Amino acid sequence: MTGFSYQLYSSRDFGPLSDTLTMLGDLGYDSVEGYGALFDDLDDPAPLRDRLDAAGLAMRSTHMGLERLASDPSGVIAMARALGVSQVFAPYIQPADRPADAEGWAALAARLVQMGAPLRDAGLTFGWHNHDFEFHPLPDGTLPMDILLDKAPDLTLELDVAWAVVAGQDPRALIARHGPRLAAAHVKDRAPEGENTDEDGWTDVGHGTLDWPALLGDLRAAGCTNLVMEHDRPADDARFARRSLAFVQGGRGHE
Repeated sequence: MTGFSYQLYSSRDFGPLSDTLTMLGDLGYDSVEGYGALFDDLDDPAPLRDRLDAAGLAMRSTHMGLERLASDPSGVIAMARALGVSQVFAPYIQPADRPADAEGWAALAARLVQMGAPLRDAGLTFGWHNHDFEFHPLPDGTLPMDILLDKAPDLTLELDVAWAVVAGQDPRALIARHGPRLAAAHVKDRAPEGENTDEDGWTDVGHGTLDWPALLGDLRAAGCTNLVMEHDRPADDARFARRSLAFVQGGRGHE
């Protein structure tokens, strides 16, 4: 798979989902990535699968909150099978729930091993999606991300490249180090400091500070083929989707 996916969280503040899917299919995306709230009231995934099929899109990966992963693994597996999802990522921990030391992060890694076991047994890939806080040093100098990956050897990683950059990490070094663990990556961009404040400092891919031509080459060389476009708060999701895809496909990406 060498096409590009789209994290539907990017369009959470815009029109009906059916319109978003049609827009993405028309632009040339081949798949989308789900997020937890998308499934909150989804008792029957069949209508969503029908909408995806109508737009010519697959859903090969999704985010799913820790609580649901822990409390309803069979439901997560059934949903994944109905939608054709093959990768499930735990995406976030609220600040109040984040471990404060290495022991706490090791305990979280053990939890992830436990909650991921039924998914792996069902043939699904299970992993972690990072933000910036996993790269903030703990009191003993260790990094939470290193603890998670060390203590949970079966855990894959969906690398959010731009959040790692926000945390001061060298993204190319991270890709080189963790390449065999990379099941997916978020393709997103950061505006120069002080710009795009109305979009929380994010920008369309190729219009910011990250060297995406080099990074995409590194990701593909590492065998990471699920490349997921994301913008945390676009002012215009259609603009973001269009310009970003044009850039990574080799066009200029301008209006």
